[in-house]
Amino acid sequence: MPTIALLGTCDTKLSELLYLRSQILLHPSTTVLLIDVGRHPVSHPSITFGPPDLLSHYAKEAEMDMQSLQSLPRNQLVELMSRLCTSHIQSLFSRQTIHGIVSLGGSNATALAAPVMRNALPIGFPKLMVSTVASGDTGPYVGETDITMMYSVVDVAGLNEVLRGVLGNAAGAVVGMANAYYERRRIREGAESGREIGEGREKEEKEKKEKKKARVGITMFGVTTPSVDAIRQYLESKYPGVIETMVFHATGHGGKAMERLVRAGELDAVIDLTTTELADELVGGVMSAGPDRMRAAVGKGIPYIVSLGALDMVNFGPPGTVPERFRSKDANERKLYEHNPTVTLLRTSVEECREIGRRMCERLLDGGDASKIQVWIPKGGLSMLSVAGAPFEDRDADEALFQTVREGLKGSGILVKDDERHVNDKGFAHDVAEAMAKLLGLSNGQQI
Repeated sequence: MPTIALLGTCDTKLSELLYLRSQILLHPSTTVLLIDVGRHPVSHPSITFGPPDLLSHYAKEAEMDMQSLQSLPRNQLVELMSRLCTSHIQSLFSRQTIHGIVSLGGSNATALAAPVMRNALPIGFPKLMVSTVASGDTGPYVGETDITMMYSVVDVAGLNEVLRGVLGNAAGAVVGMANAYYERRRIREGAESGREIGEGREKEEKEKKEKKKARVGITMFGVTTPSVDAIRQYLESKYPGVIETMVFHATGHGGKAMERLVRAGELDAVIDLTTTELADELVGGVMSAGPDRMRAAVGKGIPYIVSLGALDMVNFGPPGTVPERFRSKDANERKLYEHNPTVTLLRTSVEECREIGRRMCERLLDGGDASKIQVWIPKGGLSMLSVAGAPFEDRDADEALFQTVREGLKGSGILVKDDERHVNDKGFAHDVAEAMAKLLGLSNGQQI
């Protein structure tokens, strides 16, 4: 039956955890493993694994003293218990013991539980965090994963009418997710073992064929959406049942999510049309994906087509949040564009474009298979905003980027293709799509 891991600090939140546990158990055929990650061990028959168990099973020898645990500063305690619990949850998951995970608490409990969910469990596994910080900036907690966050409305500090309602809904949500995951896995295992399930062998064969699809990730931004839509429609219409596309919004976390799936073997190829996150990383925008962006596909050696989509811009929040150095009279007339009330864009400069190109080359040359990497340069414009006559048109900045990429990859074996069209040109999109099909060994919808 579906089993849900319930994670929390029983020395401070026992009544709330027990109430959530009772609400989960109201649903038939569901079990709960209550895992205590508090500072002080608590004795209760419902607790299945506590701090002493975590220390004895997963801690380094120097960390196994309960007395030392109780004297740790709070930040060190959170880091230690999160790490130990991650190992425990990984063990439970590898043995297929659990089918969902849920936790509750304030900022510290969220800082402890969220990394467990991110690091121990794959995308697709049900994860629910009931938290007092869920209505704020959840990016640091969710990261590039599929953690579901539910706002507790009131503090998780004593049961009351509001919190009981929230926890009752949380129980229903995690039970529903866990049952859906449990059933998907049961069907998959049944198909793999050759048993007739659902609609019988016809369904089984259909699932087997679907597994053979080449999974292609594509990066997108609002200002490159026409190209991404054209690529996706081209691949899925010309190669039906052979290619499946997954589009990632290049907002920082989107790029990280794509890289995570590549590392996990969940993507077979990538069309990195929109590499704008490199601009935010360099200039300090709000949508950076960090220094590991563009490394996963290279490291995996999978087919990888890169373009320069939206490298003409850096993302900030509302106009007042743009750093003063870009708004002052001494900012050398840096171009700003209000994309919408919450997003203000800064045009990348010649110097910034040159450095972005250098970083791109450095990552593409980091030990990958050059024969599987291509770079397509859309000379007619990097986005809707930098085509001729648009607000971000800047041929000097564009050429600095193009030239740096050309020179940086010269003699590497990586194909660099100059194209006179802009990134959203339909013909450009179709040619990129067909180039990827060839890298995948496809021709006219069939595998070669």
